[in-house]
Amino acid sequence: MAESENNDLNQFQPNYAIAPGASLRQTLKAIGMSQMELSIRTGLSLKHVNQIVHGSAPITHDTSLAFEKVTGTPARFWNNLEVNYRDRLARQRENQIDEEILAWLRSLPIRELTRRGYLQGGPAPASQLQQVYRFFGVANRETWERVWRVPLAAYRKSPTFKSDMPALASWLRLGELEAALIECGPFDTKKFRALLQEIRGLSRENPSRFSQELVHKCAGCGVAVVFVAEIKGCRASGAARWLSSSKALIQLSLRHKTDDHFWFSFFHEAGHLLLHGKKETFVTDGAEADAAEQEANRFAETILIPRAAQSELRTLTSAKEIEDFAERIGITPGIVVGRLQRENLLPWNRYNDLKRYLRIVEQRSNGDE
Repeated sequence: MAESENNDLNQFQPNYAIAPGASLRQTLKAIGMSQMELSIRTGLSLKHVNQIVHGSAPITHDTSLAFEKVTGTPARFWNNLEVNYRDRLARQRENQIDEEILAWLRSLPIRELTRRGYLQGGPAPASQLQQVYRFFGVANRETWERVWRVPLAAYRKSPTFKSDMPALASWLRLGELEAALIECGPFDTKKFRALLQEIRGLSRENPSRFSQELVHKCAGCGVAVVFVAEIKGCRASGAARWLSSSKALIQLSLRHKTDDHFWFSFFHEAGHLLLHGKKETFVTDGAEADAAEQEANRFAETILIPRAAQSELRTLTSAKEIEDFAERIGITPGIVVGRLQRENLLPWNRYNDLKRYLRIVEQRSNGDE
């Protein structure tokens, strides 16, 4: 889960802006000086002084030094007033929410992100908007489109695309934040490819052990592996992408909750990292597989059940035969059952008791699991 991203969110921020000119007017009154005299003493035009008083002209650093000499009030006081005033004006402009922005906010899984501790509660749209920008790491709605929607454009064009785009973007961002907590070595293609053969055997280990070992071993090869529970509307079981030229991300949701789906998803996403480009984001959500997805499917199938052993699949008819075959090639029986079912060599309701069921234990903001 995530801690509060910025303590400033808890600080009082007025919804109005006070121009530095108000303080200047009070200062002049206190020392008995007119705007005309201030104009003469500072060398500024009377019009310029009047504009500063009414907030239509800024107090520059040079002007603040002039005010310091004439009024005795430190330049930093005037500079701070100006900075705070301009900051408040900018925030007021940013918090002006039109119907389009409001509709976009409503499309996001605000409640779920709040439940997981990544956003704070509160009904005010302006507060929600700023928290959402911080969560996604963008400055505004336009940059959100470029950073999150555009890279997924290829998936949106697919007639079988099943995920809700705002939900998918939110799920991907959760993975990105989790991956930032994993220290990885630089990506090593040869080392990672060799590791995948070793990782196959982890499928026979206890899930509480293999998950930690999987993350640790992959991090050493430059791959952050994260487990992020699905968000309503996001049907992704896995995703693969590059966070930088030397750090890759494999994100898994355990959406189907069985070991055969989990391991196939992991090796499928690993295939994308080894076979395809670094500029694309690959999402597996059950949509019709294109050429890259089919290639990643074949990669996962071959890693899990080597070609030399695949001819035996058609001969497996009993639970014992499946278990013996799985032990012989060093994987869990559930993976074999899943492969047989996908190839229509076994009904979907047969031998599911050989599969192991997995779940993600979430860390809540209050520290409870």
